[in-house]
Amino acid sequence: MDKQISASWISSLDILRKTGISRATLNNYIQMGLIPRPRIAKPEGERVKARRVGYFPLSVLERIEAVQRMKREGRSMQTILDELGVRFPVAKEVPESKIGDDAQIPGTPETDPGTGRDETETDSGKDHLRKGGGDRTLHTGRQRGLSLQVTIDDIPCPAYLLNNNFEVDWINPLAEEKIFRRTVRTVREAENRNVFRLLLRGGASSRTLGNMDLDLCALHMSFVKARHEKAFLTKMYGDMTTEEREYLEKLYGCSEAAPHDPMKDIFLETSNLNGKAQPYHVYYAIFREGILFVYGNVEKILKGVAELLSSRDQVVRELMKQRMPTLTSFCVLVADLQDSSRICAELAPEDYFELINEIWKTMESSFRSYYGTYGKHVGDGMVYYFLRDRDSNYLMNAIACSVELKEKMARLSHEWKLRKGWFNDLYLNIGINEGQEFFGTIPTAPNVEFTALGDSVNYASRLSDFARRGSIWTTKNLLSKLNEEERKRIRFGVPSHQEGREVTIENLYSRVMDMISPESPRYRKFLDIAALPITQVLSVAPEKKD
Repeated sequence: MDKQISASWISSLDILRKTGISRATLNNYIQMGLIPRPRIAKPEGERVKARRVGYFPLSVLERIEAVQRMKREGRSMQTILDELGVRFPVAKEVPESKIGDDAQIPGTPETDPGTGRDETETDSGKDHLRKGGGDRTLHTGRQRGLSLQVTIDDIPCPAYLLNNNFEVDWINPLAEEKIFRRTVRTVREAENRNVFRLLLRGGASSRTLGNMDLDLCALHMSFVKARHEKAFLTKMYGDMTTEEREYLEKLYGCSEAAPHDPMKDIFLETSNLNGKAQPYHVYYAIFREGILFVYGNVEKILKGVAELLSSRDQVVRELMKQRMPTLTSFCVLVADLQDSSRICAELAPEDYFELINEIWKTMESSFRSYYGTYGKHVGDGMVYYFLRDRDSNYLMNAIACSVELKEKMARLSHEWKLRKGWFNDLYLNIGINEGQEFFGTIPTAPNVEFTALGDSVNYASRLSDFARRGSIWTTKNLLSKLNEEERKRIRFGVPSHQEGREVTIENLYSRVMDMISPESPRYRKFLDIAALPITQVLSVAPEKKD
């Protein structure tokens, strides 16, 4: 450190650490005149990589604390300036409501107070400016009045998305290298991508559990505590050791719940590959699909992160398109309108579209209440996935949903007859199957559709074709995976013709080939599932409540 900087001065890095403000906020406090401009000097200590760092008088800590206190009391930034005797000429085009911690003041240079120069003027930035940006924009700086844009794929710092089970759904290479210290995208099972499992198994620091980087785990634990009780910890991944459980429970007890802000940035210090302290400003945004984390280097101003994270629909759409394929246990329900081609031919076009729209509108709430996820399907039918979730029973959800769909379709058929004077019955034929396969997304314009690769969906579709008159068919394998209490709630069986009438023999399964005569035109159609043991779901009893 230069000789003229005495012990009565403090570096910009230490100010960020002690106050928790962002570098952009510090920069704007300087522009507003709340604190003096820094003196530039060589940094003290090996941990700071920058060649020159900004130093401030120690009195700025008191000034920043006073500003933070007044903001907590609900005072506007203009009021704070007035009370502190700071004369700041607010431009007319910037209303008072826009003057906040991170407000950009027109006509002021966007320089980093820690270095005294524009940190965004890097060679890599100039190269990207020449190449042009993408439609998924992150404004990382300005250069000669131009806006620098990058895509989600090219975020110039570590970033990843955690789903609601705190499993990594998307991650960029920088986050793998600098945060988790391992390749995450090749991990097949979502449970094994749980953020705490990755960190505690050596991903964050490659050290023993006792020397874990506490700040990283505490950061994520604050979001767990904001959403869940302590019992959730043991459900996060199956092979949790006693040592890990005790560590997480202790961390849960001493952590503070993350604020409910949908978007925020916080200061975090972790260790780099050499074991030295590595400071970050961590920006996060909370979406319905999960939480996006972006780790900004405190030595540079990461411009426009708020703009990126606030573009919710755009960010989520792009992240979901890039969601990693995951080996997932799931249940799939396929439902098709019986004789849809004949119905389409008989009805006027406007009536047919009205019918299809009513079916979708009627059924949608059932899928939503049983946690179904819409999947890709060709034609008028529906495909919904029920993913394994440690907070809900995906197998029972699929079966209960199918029975509810059947009841709703019967009511809709009756209403349609009365309203349209039509005498045909409407049936929704349903097939249900379970499996463990790779589950991912198929990007379509403008939406994202989920799909699974393998025979599980094909078998469910074939069972839907096999079903008639609104029946529900599922596999023996699926019901065998239910516990005894769950199976008792389900009435199921196989229809049989006795003495000229059809009766159902309950608690029985049958192979498909044994229920179709070889002379039937349908026999050859189902040869691919001929040996599959199946049964018809008749009803589901309500769950007993204690």
